[in-house]
Amino acid sequence: MTSPPRRRSPAAIAIAFLFALGAHTALAESAQVFDPLAAMQVRVLDNGLTVLMLEDHTTPVVSFQIWVNAGSGDEARWTGIAHLFEHMMFRGSKQLGPEEHSRLIDERGGRWNAYTSRDVTVYFEDVTSEHLPVVIALEAERFTNLIIDESSLASEREVVMSERRWRSEDSPEGRAFEQLMGQSFLAHPYRIPTVGWMSDLEKMTVEACREFFDTYYAANNMVVAIAGDFDPDATLALLRRHFGQLRRAAVIPRNPQEEPRQLGPRHSTIEFDVAAPLLLMGWHAPPTGHDDAEALDALSLLLSKGLGSRLHRRLVYDEEIALSVSASYWELERAGVFYVQVQLRPGESAERAETLVLAELARLGRAPPTDAELERALRALEVANVSGQGSAYELAARMGREWTSFGRVRPLAERLAKFRSLTPADVQRVAGQYLPETGRSVVRMVPRADADADKKGN
Repeated sequence: MTSPPRRRSPAAIAIAFLFALGAHTALAESAQVFDPLAAMQVRVLDNGLTVLMLEDHTTPVVSFQIWVNAGSGDEARWTGIAHLFEHMMFRGSKQLGPEEHSRLIDERGGRWNAYTSRDVTVYFEDVTSEHLPVVIALEAERFTNLIIDESSLASEREVVMSERRWRSEDSPEGRAFEQLMGQSFLAHPYRIPTVGWMSDLEKMTVEACREFFDTYYAANNMVVAIAGDFDPDATLALLRRHFGQLRRAAVIPRNPQEEPRQLGPRHSTIEFDVAAPLLLMGWHAPPTGHDDAEALDALSLLLSKGLGSRLHRRLVYDEEIALSVSASYWELERAGVFYVQVQLRPGESAERAETLVLAELARLGRAPPTDAELERALRALEVANVSGQGSAYELAARMGREWTSFGRVRPLAERLAKFRSLTPADVQRVAGQYLPETGRSVVRMVPRADADADKKGN
C-alpha cells in the first residue's frame, strides 16, 4: 500500500521559502508560492456573521478570533469607548462572573487576550483542539448576555485611565505620537487616540456603553477567524447553535469625515521630562490596499532598515546626532500615515535633525535609489510577509485582518508579485508624491526648561 503524502506545516513551508529567498530574488516570477490560506473556507451564517476557517492538523492547537469592525475611528461622541468596551467584555455576563471567562481559559492551558485599534476590536483564544467547543460557548455567552452596569464600568474605567497615564501621558513616545496624530488629522476621526481622552473616560456613562454595544456588536459587523486543528463541519454547527441568535444590524454607521488637503507644514513643541530630544515627522499617506502601498513599505525600509539605510547612515553614523532612526508606513483602513521618528543624543537639536531628514528626502527626489538599496528592502519585505505564516494565531490574524479590510484575503503570491514589480523610480515617485516639505507635520519633544534650571541651581 502506498503511504499518503506527508503534509507539510505552514511553518515548515515558510522556513523553506525563506531559504529560497537567498537562492533566487525574482521568486514571484520564477517559482510557485505556497500560501496556506489558499485552503481557507468561507461561510456566512443567516444573521450575516462571516466565518473564515483554515483546517491544519499539524499541531493540536487552534486559534479562535472574533474581529469586530469597530475601533476608535468609529467614535462619534465619547473617545476611548471602543477600547473601554473591550475591557468590559471581560467583566461578566448572565452565566459568568467577572473574569470567569479568562479563568476558564487559563485552567485549560490556553492563551487569551484582546486589543483595540482605530479600525477594529479583536478577541482571541489559542487552545488545544479539544477545548474549542468551550471557547465557542464562552464567546457566545458574553457576546449575547454581557452585563453592562455601573459596577463593570467603574471597575474598567479605572483600569483604562491608568493605562492612559502610562501609555500616553507619562510616556515620551506615546505623548509625542498622540500629538502627531492630532496634528496630522484635523477632521478625520483617526485624530482620536485609541485609549481616549481622560475627560471622556471620567464622564463615560453606562447608557453610552450600551449604545455602542447595540450599534457595533452585531453579527453582520463581525468576522470569526479560526485556524488550526479542528473539524470545520462540526465547528460550523457549533457556531450556528451558539452564534446564530446574534442579531443583525439594519444600519452600521461610520463617521463621514474626510481629511482636507494640508496646505503647509505644521510644527509643535512639547516640553517633557526627557534627557534628550525626540523628533516625529508625519505625512498623509493612502489607506491600506492602495496601489502605492508596497512602494511606501519599500521606502520606509530603504530609509531606516539596517546600518546602511539612508537616515541611519546620515543621522546616526555620519552626523552622530541621533541614537536611532525609524521610518514607517502605517496603513489604516480609511487613511494612512508615513512617519519618521528620531531619538536624538542629549544636547542635540531637533531642528537640525528635521533639516537632515528633509535633505535626505530631497536627495531621493534628485536621484532614485540604487538597485542594491531596493533589493535589500525587497528581501526584507518578502521575509516579513512569508515568516508571518508559522502559527495558527498568525494565520487566523491574517484572515481576520484582510477580510475586515478588503472583504477578501489577498493571496501571498499577489503581494510578493507587487513587491517584485517595484522599480527604483517607483520608490522615488512615492517619496516625492507623499512626503513633500509642505505636507509634513512635525512634533519636537525637548527637555523641560525648568528642568535645566533645576540642574543649574543644584
